[in-house]
Amino acid sequence: MWRARGPSVFLIFLLATFLLTTSGVDAQDRAGTIAGRVNDSSHYVLAGALIELQPRVQAPVSDQQGLFTIANVPPGEYTITISYIGLLPFTQMLTVMAGQVAHVDAVLQVAGVREEVTVSAARPRGEARALNQERTADNIVQVLPAEVITSLPNTNIADAVGRLPSVSLERDEGEGKYVQIRGTDPRLSNVTINGVNVPSPEGGVRNVKLDVIPSDLVESIEVNKTLSANQDGDAIGGSVNLVTKTVGDEPYVSTSAMGGYTNIVGGRGLEQFTGTVGSRFGEP
Repeated sequence: MWRARGPSVFLIFLLATFLLTTSGVDAQDRAGTIAGRVNDSSHYVLAGALIELQPRVQAPVSDQQGLFTIANVPPGEYTITISYIGLLPFTQMLTVMAGQVAHVDAVLQVAGVREEVTVSAARPRGEARALNQERTADNIVQVLPAEVITSLPNTNIADAVGRLPSVSLERDEGEGKYVQIRGTDPRLSNVTINGVNVPSPEGGVRNVKLDVIPSDLVESIEVNKTLSANQDGDAIGGSVNLVTKTVGDEPYVSTSAMGGYTNIVGGRGLEQFTGTVGSRFGEP
């Protein structure tokens, strides 16, 4: 009976040794994850920051909340570099452990500090954010942020979009109404709100009037001149995407008024008033 049991015990021992060795190798080869947030020195979220990981690993860009995640990173030593237009690059050495998450809290500083008082507006920050979004986009897109829209006398969305290159307006009594992208007919372009197609309120046409939307209702305007795989293929000329505002921690109030006078047809006054109020309701 010992001779019959001896080989069985030996085989069980070999099998257990193999399983222990295999599990140890799998634990060492398990990939890790890198997660982090990108802010500037004023704790302002930086969306669209370019992230590079060396040795070369395909890395994303930061989202609208400044967050990024790099999954399936093999264990080892890495150097992460985060860049943003107008700010100094952020570089950090980090170690990725098997099955664990390495956290990165990136704070990008301004290019230089001077012994003087500088008054800055929101427009340069908005333009830098738009340029970063255009640089990291997979298709040809132009972004018009809210800081630029509100800094110019744009009474509606059509007037704002008409300031972008290769975009013209079909006007009605001098006011922009339909958008023409790269000289194409307005019916060859579509309009979306947060990526959702907007049908025309008029029957029998595809044209969407943009002069009825106040310019202070959007966070940014994205004009896609080439479509990506996640967009509908019904826009030959291009697509205008309106990104709506997101609620903040404080209530938002915006008012504007314009007036004028024309002596045509006996003379008449012209006036326009708009107002926007927003706040967070309920628990976040």
